[in-house]
Amino acid sequence: MLRRILFVLMVCLLNQSSSSAQEILRGTLKKLDLTAMQAVIEVDGKSQEYSLTNETRVLDASGGTLAERLKGFTPGVAIFLRPERRGDREVLTGLRLVNVPGGRGAAEGGGGRNIRQGVVRAIDADAQKVTIAVGDQELEVHATAQTDFRGLPGMSIAERLSGLTKDQRVAFLAIERDGRQVLQGIMPADRADAGGRSGEPVSPDHKAFKPLTELGTDQYQGHAGGLYPNGKNERPAAHEQAGVQLAKRVQPLNAEGKPDPNGKIVLLSIGMSNTSQISDGLRGWLHEHAGELNPHFQFVNGAQGGMTAESIQDPNDGRRGAEYWRVVDERLTQQGVTRAQVQAVWIKQADAGPTQGFPGYAQKLQGELTRIVQVIAERFPNCRLAYLSSRTYGGYATTRLNPEPVAYESGFAVKWLIEQQLNGDAALNFDPAKGAVKAPWLSWGPYLWANGATKRSDGFSYEVSDFSGDGTHHATGGQRKTAALLGQFLSQDATARQWFSKHP
Repeated sequence: MLRRILFVLMVCLLNQSSSSAQEILRGTLKKLDLTAMQAVIEVDGKSQEYSLTNETRVLDASGGTLAERLKGFTPGVAIFLRPERRGDREVLTGLRLVNVPGGRGAAEGGGGRNIRQGVVRAIDADAQKVTIAVGDQELEVHATAQTDFRGLPGMSIAERLSGLTKDQRVAFLAIERDGRQVLQGIMPADRADAGGRSGEPVSPDHKAFKPLTELGTDQYQGHAGGLYPNGKNERPAAHEQAGVQLAKRVQPLNAEGKPDPNGKIVLLSIGMSNTSQISDGLRGWLHEHAGELNPHFQFVNGAQGGMTAESIQDPNDGRRGAEYWRVVDERLTQQGVTRAQVQAVWIKQADAGPTQGFPGYAQKLQGELTRIVQVIAERFPNCRLAYLSSRTYGGYATTRLNPEPVAYESGFAVKWLIEQQLNGDAALNFDPAKGAVKAPWLSWGPYLWANGATKRSDGFSYEVSDFSGDGTHHATGGQRKTAALLGQFLSQDATARQWFSKHP
């Protein structure tokens, strides 16, 4: 049991550190060449070459340079790795020794700089620290804006720490920094254990659930289906026309946001790990359909692991929100574009471990999405169009991260957000003729939920193999099939195809 709890936390931390769509793998290091920034690692009996970068995150390691952080990575050691496909290379975005020097290893929860299990003895939320008993030792750990809190909701560090209780079992990772123990991640042990003792799905019976696209005027707990009002899946005519007119204004822009025949039309994705995985899948889809695309079009994956809707709604919080939007800016720069060239966004967001029930969680998510689209309007002055998708299927999930029914219910958050704009809420106004612009024009993007292996009317469904071991994050097949839905939407939708496609 302890082995499973600690592995879950390790996976969560690696997910937070990278936008990769790949699964976390275990292998044996065969060769490490820091001059060439390459490593040869054997996985499942096959040796493969991977590239290192200065951004490669090495968990449980300290040091200013990559060489310092990779001390102990000698040929023959067992490691966890997380690769990301970038062009023709496999790039390592995360690494960790299976057995960390100075401890008994992650699987055993030993001492040193390992993922450990302990009992909370004291919480000082205002001072942002927790005292945890590990064996006969009491360890004082300090939380920071970068601490990954799992199953501990709240807007601030103090609120999240207040979710802990005295004598509660927790799994955590702390490293020594500047003479004190800094908390990298923490989760209640019962949350890590909630997925069942043998990896069984945790969702209650949801066989009768219908996709919103097929629910129509029928109701789910008193709320009608359909993507748009009155059980319909088509945009209201006036909203459609407004979107088409805005789409006609999308054109190549230079770095200052001025029309330029050599400029760019940037689509940016916003969200957490699942969004990042689909975004990576979309990059593959775009490569396969390169000849069909507008030559000025450029896609940037702004989604990041662990960055939930709750985390990113305030770019000025000095914590995870600030970090999320800083990385978005960094990725734009890395791809040679600017905020001023972002003219459309695709958003797919959710929260970790929701406990509010329905409609409470959907309403909370709706409020968070409201603030996120307002941030988009503030940061990207030429972004006119925002497409939203709700969660993919959660019925195969073996943890409480975001199983059913909350995965399904997130669709209502998107539906209600768009209806909020349709009803003329000034907080979401996109039309300068009606007042200050507070948000882009909002629309559904592809609807990604299907009830497991039960085929939707369009034939779309999910198999267990579409997901990784936790049943929540996508395996390669799941990435590809969801990315294909997104690519097809952009190719066919009246408000997207004219700037996305080469021959609209």
